[in-house]
Amino acid sequence: MEQSGTSTLLQGAVRDLASGVVSALRSGDHTPSAAPAAAGGEAEGLAVAAVRVLGSDALLPSVLLHTPPLPDELAVFRKAVEAYPPRADAAPTVVWSHWAMRRTMSRLDPSFVDATPHGAGTEPDADALADASWQSLTHQLAVLAPLALPGEDCAVARVARRRPLDVARGFVRAVRRRDWRQAAGAERWLTLLDGVPDTLGLDTGLDFTELMGGEDPLVALQVQAARLTRAGAPA
Repeated sequence: MEQSGTSTLLQGAVRDLASGVVSALRSGDHTPSAAPAAAGGEAEGLAVAAVRVLGSDALLPSVLLHTPPLPDELAVFRKAVEAYPPRADAAPTVVWSHWAMRRTMSRLDPSFVDATPHGAGTEPDADALADASWQSLTHQLAVLAPLALPGEDCAVARVARRRPLDVARGFVRAVRRRDWRQAAGAERWLTLLDGVPDTLGLDTGLDFTELMGGEDPLVALQVQAARLTRAGAPA
């Protein structure tokens, strides 16, 4: 019962954090969604866990809009980076997600020193992703949507650039399965890729995914990031 209650609280914290990110992306202003938790206690622990779930997208307004993060936001984000390192047997998506968080931290806080084996300048292995089926590729890219940033380069992005038709195919499959989070994550990647068929109708697809995603802020976050990228967010 206690574990179920904790899980529910964490899900709510993740949604609240994602809603704050969406609001900041839409307005161009900071929404201090993580800052209140810096006071300490159980609320802070929950906020740190929520940031780890959302990954580097927790600071997406600062990264995408080039606005400095609030000090408390950065402090909570740093705690998430330091408190939740991937285990030795962690899935590649977990390793890559943590690498992306460390890279974001290194760029936004000059005092942060990444001494891990996969430091911000040393990429994890992406061979498994390169060899994945188009279904698995789309699933994993959707999980790693925080890596889909204008002007950024990493092994995951290079795999996606080599397989635009597979990502497009995966997006269509996600829509047919009504998996709006995966559809939105795939669309975010598609806004960065060359060779995407015009018949896909990406702008219409973004509108449709947002509509069908309803009140899910995790869908809205990916759609808004994709729109800003498509509109020419600065690299």
